[in-house]
Amino acid sequence: MPDSHELISAKQVASSALPSLLGVFAHPDDESLLAGGVLAQHAAAHERTAVVTMTWAPDSLRAPELADALRALGAGAPRMLGYGDARNPQAAPGRPRLVDAPLDEVIAALVHQIRSFRPDIMVTHDALGQLTGHPDHRRTHQATLLAVQDAGLAHLHPEAGEPWQPRAVYCATHPESGVGDLGSLLEAVGKTVLAVPDPYATTTVDVTPWLEQKWAAILAHRGEVARERPLPGILARLPEETRRNIIATEYFTRLTTGPAPDGSHRLSA
Repeated sequence: MPDSHELISAKQVASSALPSLLGVFAHPDDESLLAGGVLAQHAAAHERTAVVTMTWAPDSLRAPELADALRALGAGAPRMLGYGDARNPQAAPGRPRLVDAPLDEVIAALVHQIRSFRPDIMVTHDALGQLTGHPDHRRTHQATLLAVQDAGLAHLHPEAGEPWQPRAVYCATHPESGVGDLGSLLEAVGKTVLAVPDPYATTTVDVTPWLEQKWAAILAHRGEVARERPLPGILARLPEETRRNIIATEYFTRLTTGPAPDGSHRLSA
């Protein structure tokens, strides 16, 4: 269940230490659109940040774009698992689609990434699959939550290295009250708009100080910017003020992991 609501301002962030952060996202550009500001924020605080991308092969056309985006965000080199995109057969020819791959295999690959990087916290998609409900987003959410649990247990996936338990997972999301202009823009190109009830968005981050890095990362996904329906292309055609209003805030649902910190001996709300 989500933790209580948190509102994180730029001033608060500047005065407090930040945790190391590993993002797990379905496609190249998800990292920039959904958590680019937070990734840049943690990198600017000299904390370790990295991104695992579930689909598209390391030798695909989108791999160099992803590398440029992560460079802009300070999030290291791409970590591409190379599964196929549910809707694009060019993503990884000869490889299974992420939605078709055995779940245990996907979890094991993520456990290896978690134990290798050893993050304090993680960020991934929400259960809805973000605003458009993409099946790759939902699969990534499911596999990431299971992998986080497995990563802390030594008897599971011993070949993946020493156990490691992140302190929390943050699911990138959109509350109903925070959809704003984005809803009508997506509907105009025939996309669905899915949002969570406001209480589910436990953490709201003002990423205005890192907006330049976030926008540079979005623009790095040149193939998507050039197209009409993908969100990078939609954003690129907007007036600057409208675009800033859309991308200056990032929303998350915080999920705790591992053993209960208070050692409670009963179930509690």
